[in-house]
Amino acid sequence: MGLDPFRQILQRRVNDLLRWLSAAGRCEPLAVHRARVASRRLREVLPVVASGKRGRLLRTSARRVTRALGPVRELNVTLAMLTEFASRIRLSRDSVARVSGPIEEERQRRCARVPRRLERSDVRRLGARALEAMGERPAREMAHARLLDVDVRAGRRAMQLSAAIENAAGLYLPERLHAVRIGVKKLRYALELGQSLGAVRRTARAAPAVRATTAEAARLRTLRQAQKRLGRMHDLEVLIARIRTLQGTAAAAGLDVSADLDQLVRRLEHECRDLHGKYMAARGDLLAVCDRVEAVAEKRQRGGGVDGR
Repeated sequence: MGLDPFRQILQRRVNDLLRWLSAAGRCEPLAVHRARVASRRLREVLPVVASGKRGRLLRTSARRVTRALGPVRELNVTLAMLTEFASRIRLSRDSVARVSGPIEEERQRRCARVPRRLERSDVRRLGARALEAMGERPAREMAHARLLDVDVRAGRRAMQLSAAIENAAGLYLPERLHAVRIGVKKLRYALELGQSLGAVRRTARAAPAVRATTAEAARLRTLRQAQKRLGRMHDLEVLIARIRTLQGTAAAAGLDVSADLDQLVRRLEHECRDLHGKYMAARGDLLAVCDRVEAVAEKRQRGGGVDGR
């Protein structure tokens, strides 16, 4: 099998996080986003490859990064979305400032805390120790167990997503749709890990590999599109909630500001409904992905192969 592919993936994901961590500590928006995604991808592989105390410490470290950057990322997106809609419907500068001012103040407060919180996450040292503990070549039995664990975890994620989709039904209920979004994201990360390990499972024949790779790519496209729509829907809801809170205060006083905010909320709500309609149209495709991933996990557990992974 050569160099342990799990070791290669762990090394790559630790490096991906380290690449963005310094700039994220300075609260640069792109770096905050990339570091947070990298931390989630690292967290996905850790339960499979890094066991024992070192693995637990590295998982805790990666989770701290995710949590430290999450609120800042949300505020960055909220400000960007406000700017986008303000230009679309030509809101007055005063109205925009009434909304953006408190958000920017909160962002600055949270950014000031980020460096200290990231200092508690010694990703470089813990990653090196986890890699050292893994060694260079896993036993064949260990490699097989890890591969099985990847599929079983993906199957479990697919079951959870399917349940969340059914629970959300066809209604526009933001909390339930948020649960679907989280489920989509988790399943996507699980399948991306499986895709990265695909070469370990392939036979030497080219045709089955092409079929499998195409099927995997199609499922990931479905998940990414759903995550994009549901993510934007969630971001719109966050901005709507902030505006509604503002509307009940003296900061929204004045006919012009009040009218602007009402118009903005209507536009945001209209896009939410439009995105929900698109999500509903693709709901069957999402459930089909869940069904297929669950079938793969079941066959792997029984020791059978699955064509067209």
